[in-house]
Amino acid sequence: MSLQSTSQHSVSEQSATVLLTQELIRRRSVTPQDCGCQEVMIERLSAIGFNIERLRFGDVDNFWAVHGSSGPTLCFAGHTDVVPTGPEENWQQPPFEATITDGYIVGRGAADMKGSLAAMVVAAERFVAEHPDHYGRIAFLITSDEEGIAINGTVKVVEWLQQHNQLPEWCLIGEPSSTNQCGDVIKNGRRGSLGCTLTVKGQQGHVAYPHLADNPVHRAAPALAALASEVWDNGNQFFPATSFQISNIQAGTGATNVIPGELQVIFNFRFSTELTEQQIVQRTEKILDDHGLQYAADWNLSGHPFLTSEGALVSATVESIAAVTGLAAELSTAGGTSDGRFIAPLGVQVIELGPVNASIHKIDENTNIDDLNNLTAIYQTLLGKLLVSAHAQ
Repeated sequence: MSLQSTSQHSVSEQSATVLLTQELIRRRSVTPQDCGCQEVMIERLSAIGFNIERLRFGDVDNFWAVHGSSGPTLCFAGHTDVVPTGPEENWQQPPFEATITDGYIVGRGAADMKGSLAAMVVAAERFVAEHPDHYGRIAFLITSDEEGIAINGTVKVVEWLQQHNQLPEWCLIGEPSSTNQCGDVIKNGRRGSLGCTLTVKGQQGHVAYPHLADNPVHRAAPALAALASEVWDNGNQFFPATSFQISNIQAGTGATNVIPGELQVIFNFRFSTELTEQQIVQRTEKILDDHGLQYAADWNLSGHPFLTSEGALVSATVESIAAVTGLAAELSTAGGTSDGRFIAPLGVQVIELGPVNASIHKIDENTNIDDLNNLTAIYQTLLGKLLVSAHAQ
């Protein structure tokens, strides 16, 4: 795709969703900064009657917005923070100017996920204009702490919602789920993520006198090979098999003639519902023990696997995509973690639906304008199916 700037704009390029996407991209909200993105959204939502709760935890801005007074709640969830750009001189278009080129918006956050946020707001505006006294409630759960350490964002807002008895029945997260065209894939679950920092102890010494030292790299290598070749499970109809990946290995002083006294290995499991984190820990440490290692393992659970296999939300979303695009959406649990890991365990039906994810976190991140306009229509259609059609039945 060419990313040369174009000066001519079609009607679709001037849509409300496109203009709001550009306005959000132009704010340099590198995580955990929000840079006023949420106030832009709050102003639009307040204007159509949403009640707003600003929820700041630590250095993170969040908000909860609700339209309607009773009945089941459909919550749109997402984040205003973005990842760093990398060297800006490597971008064909400036990352925070939201340039329109060849039918695409180019900029950091275009796909992940300011385009989705804009589509959510515009869909809500259009739906409320047509159904001001709709059944049920529409909500927004927005954070600026998704791309970072994620400790003062959605997880804290969910705790607040529990305390105030406001958990939604349905939650749609605007993560970029699509593969080739907006709506071709719905994420109806995510694998769990379990990380470990493993420290293997040895004894430092001179490489010329290995009998007077104990090389932790040599000791750990067979154990790491065993972990890498282990079949942890075979997955199931919703999840691929659990995977083990080493991401970092560090040892030594930098000198060529010194046997290291310690080895540090960082690895991660992306696991299915076939396993619990306790089972993974036990099996991993048994392999390490069987190889006679002296070690310390520091485990970190980033999120449990979750699945929304069926129900009103999945059905209505599949139908909405078909109505707008003609696509038969595929259900998938592939990919990384998302803030759904904080919401789904509380019994909420959770899915993810957003733009094509091919360019996320990359130089020249972009999203297709027609896809954004279709996404707005899908969100609006979904609101109608859950808060109008279902109630009428």
